[in-house]
Amino acid sequence: MFVIKLLGTTLGTASGILALLVVVIAVVLTYFDDDVDPVKYTSMAEDWKTLEENFRQQNRSCFILGASGETGRLLLQELLERNVFSKITLIGRRQLTFEDQAYENLVQEVVDFEKLDDYAAAFQGHDVGYCCLGTTRAKAGADGFIRVDHDYVLKSAELAKAGGCMQFHLESSRGADKNSNFLYLKVKGQVEAAIEALGFARFSAYRPGFLLVDRQESRPGEWFARKFFGAVSAMVSTSMSIPIQMVAKAMVSNTLLQPEQKTEILESKAITSLAKSTGK
Repeated sequence: MFVIKLLGTTLGTASGILALLVVVIAVVLTYFDDDVDPVKYTSMAEDWKTLEENFRQQNRSCFILGASGETGRLLLQELLERNVFSKITLIGRRQLTFEDQAYENLVQEVVDFEKLDDYAAAFQGHDVGYCCLGTTRAKAGADGFIRVDHDYVLKSAELAKAGGCMQFHLESSRGADKNSNFLYLKVKGQVEAAIEALGFARFSAYRPGFLLVDRQESRPGEWFARKFFGAVSAMVSTSMSIPIQMVAKAMVSNTLLQPEQKTEILESKAITSLAKSTGK
C-alpha cells in the first residue's frame, strides 16, 4: 500500500512538473515563434460554396500521391466531401481498399516508384496534383528517405508536368531549407526548389509544424511529442504544431483560390488561418 501511495505521489508530482514545463515552454515558443504573419482569411463559408461550385463546373481532374498516409487519407476524404473534382486518381505502390460507397468511383493506378518512367501514362491528363508522399529516416534510413521524399516526389512532379498538369500541391515541412545542415529539412527544401524550377502554372508548398495526429502507424517518440504539442496548442497559438485535418482542409481550399504568384509557400499559421476560414 505504501508503495502504491508513493508511486501515486511521484506520478502526481511528475504530472505537475510536466504541466508547469508545458506552460513555460509554451510561453517561450510563442515569444520566439518566427512564422510570418499569415494572410488573413476571414470566415467566408458562403464564398467557399460559390468557389466550390465554380470550380466544380470546370470539370477538372486530380491525382493524389500518398493517399495511404495520414495527410493523404484526410485529403482524399476532404476532396470527396467537397466534391470539386469530376475525377480523382490515386497513384501509389499498392491498391487501397475502401468500404464506403463514397470511394467507389475512385481511379487507382499502381506504380513501381523505382521505375516511374514505365508508368508515365498514370500521370497524364490531370489538372491538379497533390503530393503527400513521404517517409522517415528512422524507417527507411538516410538513403531511403532521400529516395522517397526527394527522388520519387520530384520524378512524379516531372511526369505530371509532362502529362499536362497545371497545379502541383506539395506537403512539405516547417523549416524546409535546401541549405540546411539537417538532412530532413535540407531534402524538403531541395525538392521544393526542384519542383518550382519545373515551371508549373501554379506550385504551392505547405509547411506545417509538428502534425498533431494519432497515427495508424506507431512511431517511437511521437506519442509524447503529440501530447506535448497538443497541450501547448490548447493554451497558445503557435506555428510549431498543427492538427493534420487543417493541412488537408487548407490544401483543398487553396486549390480554389487564384494566387498572385506562380509559386507560394504556406507556413503553418497561414495553413491554419486558411483552414479555419471555411467555416466547416
